[in-house]
Parts: sequence; C-alpha cells; structure tokens
Amino acid sequence: MSTHHVFVTGGTGYMGRPLIQALLARGHTVRTLLRPGSPGQPLAGVEAVRGNALDAASFTALIPPADTLVHLVGTPHPSPLKARQFRDVDLASIRAAVLAAENSTVRHLIYVSVAHPAPVMKAFIAARMEGEALVRASGLAATILRPWYVLGPGHRWPYLLAPLYCLLETLPATRERARRLGLVTLDRMVAALVRAVENPTQGVRVVEAPEIRDFGQAPLQAED
Repeated sequence: MSTHHVFVTGGTGYMGRPLIQALLARGHTVRTLLRPGSPGQPLAGVEAVRGNALDAASFTALIPPADTLVHLVGTPHPSPLKARQFRDVDLASIRAAVLAAENSTVRHLIYVSVAHPAPVMKAFIAARMEGEALVRASGLAATILRPWYVLGPGHRWPYLLAPLYCLLETLPATRERARRLGLVTLDRMVAALVRAVENPTQGVRVVEAPEIRDFGQAPLQAED
C-alpha cells in the first residue's frame, strides 16, 4: 500500500476526526486546516495549519506536499432553516477547495456531497450539486461520495426509521429511492473515505449510499 499525503479541511469535525485517526493508523501523513482562533484541537500526529476554508489564497501554499485533498467543511446539523449557510459556507468552501487544489500538488480531490434527488432539504442539495459541478469543471481527478444521513454520536435519531427503510427496500416501487437515500453509519463512511484515499481514480468517480453501506463488496468505478 502506498503512503499518501492527505490535506483535510474540516478535520476537527464529525467526520474529520475519525477519518484522520483512521488515516494515521494506516500510515498516511495528514495535515489539517484550522481557521484562525479555532478552539478545535487536532489529533496527535497531525500537522495543523491555519487558514480560512472560504479563502483559497489563505491556504493554497500550505497544501504541499499533499497529493490528496479531502473536503469535509460544511454546516453542522443541516436543516431547511440553514439555506443561507449552505451557500455561504458549504458552497463557498468547496469553491475555495477546488481553486486551492488546482494550484497546488493535489492530484485527487475527495468531496462529500449528498444523495439526490430527494423530496426534502432542497437548498442543501442545491448547494452540494453546485459543489459537484465545480469539482467536475476543475478537471481534477475526484471522488464524490453521496450519503444521505450519516449515523453516529449525536446523529442517531434516524435509527427509529430503520424498520421503515427495510420495508421500503422490499417494495419494487420504492426500492431504488430507499437504497439511494439509505442510512450510512459513521464507521462505514470513514471506511469509504479511507478507501477513496488509498485508491485514487482517473476522471470523476461517484460513490452512492448503497456502495458506502456495502463497502468492500464491489470495486469503485470511475464515472468518466
């Protein structure tokens, strides 16, 4: 297995901390971006650099020698009431990440988007779809992961819906949507991110929720 040098934005967050822990355990080197004045503390063994995730100029020069950029910045606990934040934070940060990656040593960009289409969270989906378009337009090799909801500490209430999901997956009329909008556990999400880091693609590769949930059962394929 090759050692990768990974630059992580959002490295002190819900997905960022367990991802960094997993990458370090597998022998990769990690540098994470912290905003000036952030109270967040990176894990031991991680190099923390200071910059504004919404401003590419503040961190582009800090990326080398990373070959992979994992972008995890986003609005915590998304809800329909946070439409403005989805554009000011989620979309603005992936725009900056793409620009920084284009002008650095990054050869593979990993972006966590969201499953779509869906009947709710329209503003959130719209911002993430625009983020996907920016990634594609960059020409960078990229992996786009599309979970719907990631279950873990502080994010457990959808477990109550598990029986309903099981029922919907058995019905032909609802099977595809139920799987595409299925629940993904945090450990499975982290495993998929690690796998993406260790298996860079050519072109753009999209990993939908069923592939994240069934991690390891089928190879990831490039979309184009």
